[in-house]
Amino acid sequence: MTGGPLVVLVGPMGSGKSTVGALLAERLGAPYRDTDADIVAAEGREISDIFVEDGEEHFRALERAAVAAALAEHEGVLALGGGAVLDAGTRALLAGLPVAYLSMDVEEAVRRVGLNTARPLLAVNPRRQWRELMEARRHLYTEVARVVVATDERTPEEVADAVLSALELKKDA
Repeated sequence: MTGGPLVVLVGPMGSGKSTVGALLAERLGAPYRDTDADIVAAEGREISDIFVEDGEEHFRALERAAVAAALAEHEGVLALGGGAVLDAGTRALLAGLPVAYLSMDVEEAVRRVGLNTARPLLAVNPRRQWRELMEARRHLYTEVARVVVATDERTPEEVADAVLSALELKKDA
C-alpha cells in the first residue's frame, strides 16, 4: 500500500476534473491519473459504448475496480468519474483522503458541455436529467469531500489554485 493520492477530484461530468487534475499534477510535480481513462484503456472502448453494449451495472462494476486500484496504487492527482461516489465501498475508501468536490450549477454545465454530447446518462432531456443526477449525487460528493470548490465562471487555472489553497498544498513556482 502506498501513501495514497495527493488529491482526489470528484464532481459531476463537465466540472473540469480532468483539466484541473492535469494542472494540479503539473503544479505539484506529481503524476496524474483518471479512472475513466483507465477503464477506456482496459476495455478498449469508450464509456458510452460500455453503457450501450453492457449496461450501467457492468460499467459501475468496472468503475469500482478501477477506483479501488487507483486509490491503492496512485500517489499523485486522481480524478474519478462522476458516478464513482454512488458506490458505498468507494465512499469508504475515500474516507480521510484529500478529496476536493468540484461543484457547478446546471447553467455552467450547459455552458461547458452543452448537455448534448455523448454522455450516456444525459441522452433524453439532458437539462432535467443533469438536475436529477445532481440531486441524487450532491450529498454523496459533499460526504466524501474534505473541501468543496465552486467552478462556476472560473478558469481551470483559478480552480486549480483554489483546490491547492483549500487543501493547503504547495504549488511549484
